[in-house]
Amino acid sequence: MKAHDGMYIGGEWRPAAGRDRIEVVNPADEQILGGVPAGTAEDVDAAVRAARAAFPGWAATPPAERAARIAALRDVLIARKGEFAETITAELGSPRGFSEMVHVGAPIAVSSSFAELGASYSFEERIGNSTVLLEPVGVVGAITPWNYPLHQIVAKVAPALAAGCTVVLKPAEDTPLTAQLFAEAADEAGLPAGVFNLVTGTGPVAGQALAAHPEVDLVSFTGSTAVGRLVGATAGAAIKRVALELGGKSANVILPGADLAKAVATGVGHVMNNSGQSCNALTRMLVHRDQYEEAVALAADAVAKYPVGDPRDAETRLGPVINAKQRDRVRGYIVKGVEEGARLVAGGSEAPREQGYFVAPTVFADVTPEMTIAQEEIFGPVLAILPYENEEDALRIANGTVYGLGGAVWAADEQTAVAFARRMDTGQVDINGGRFNPLAPFGGYKQSGVGRELGPHGLAEYLQTKSLQF
Repeated sequence: MKAHDGMYIGGEWRPAAGRDRIEVVNPADEQILGGVPAGTAEDVDAAVRAARAAFPGWAATPPAERAARIAALRDVLIARKGEFAETITAELGSPRGFSEMVHVGAPIAVSSSFAELGASYSFEERIGNSTVLLEPVGVVGAITPWNYPLHQIVAKVAPALAAGCTVVLKPAEDTPLTAQLFAEAADEAGLPAGVFNLVTGTGPVAGQALAAHPEVDLVSFTGSTAVGRLVGATAGAAIKRVALELGGKSANVILPGADLAKAVATGVGHVMNNSGQSCNALTRMLVHRDQYEEAVALAADAVAKYPVGDPRDAETRLGPVINAKQRDRVRGYIVKGVEEGARLVAGGSEAPREQGYFVAPTVFADVTPEMTIAQEEIFGPVLAILPYENEEDALRIANGTVYGLGGAVWAADEQTAVAFARRMDTGQVDINGGRFNPLAPFGGYKQSGVGRELGPHGLAEYLQTKSLQF
């Protein structure tokens, strides 16, 4: 795969300050794809200073012109869709069709939404004898994860640019090639020098330096709750704004009278897509005890339709997890589930392939709410099915974790599902299979994070408020 030897800073590729490198490994065959520089605090400082220098001019650029640059970026993503999909399949292990449809398709939709929103958004309003101005917060430090390497970049960069902010991006070290490709796209779209900057590197070095830098006004981080605490503490020490999109343990609640077959099949797919590496994956399926065994059998049938294989093969629906550490972590949870008394319905901890970081698609039944696999984020293709006695019991189980990111409710009618969803402690709920909406706010309750992404609520994260009285 193509890799740049430097950092994208101030509108050009510059040599890295240090000599250390990060090897990028294909998780499907464990072969090295290439390498990128391991950025240092010096690289981060150079990028932040470039972003600071570019900020006044970009903030003063009319919103319609900023929106036009985002639209141009969207057009480059469309033109290079196949290249992005190929890169994501290689370094993440996502099946090729899923890479193109979701990993690239969703960012194109999101960038389109911010191009339109940026041109129409009202950045001031009159309240009584005051004019209230919504102004860009400043320089944004964006730290993105590996599980949706392009989507998470676009979900941070596009609204920041629309708001008038400048950005320094530190992508996950497992998927930096996608980020470099995005930097090429930003350059091709004609973003002014310094408006977007890229520093590759590790979290403890480059990520920490970015979060702590005194010239960074807002840190937007997506990743685990554990690392989110560290990022929040670092940013908080400097009293700077922070947006955190963290972990989840989302409940898929199937109420009596719902289309059970559709609810189970959709729920299984939600867990297995991206090899379970989605923060909002519906990893807990809650089913009324009267329909429980039927749902378990349906889930076993559904998971059999997710063959593990080479992500370049059109028949493959389940690729590897990102690396050996994650593979071993997921397998450890499967072992823990068996040890704590859950019934293994499908899959297990044995490796489904000799080479690559693969985990068998796994379904557990007879799971109780206090079990580890029902409480902790596994981040792999593992589904836990829990029985409940009545709606109040289902609500207690659904809300009974430290997380609150996503969720789903299935019922015989929309009114019943919505009534239940209103009582769930979570930031987003799909009703009877509701589709992804790039304008709807995405973010969590409780330990799933602070702030929102996407749509007008996502744009507002990058704005600060000033009032003029006259």
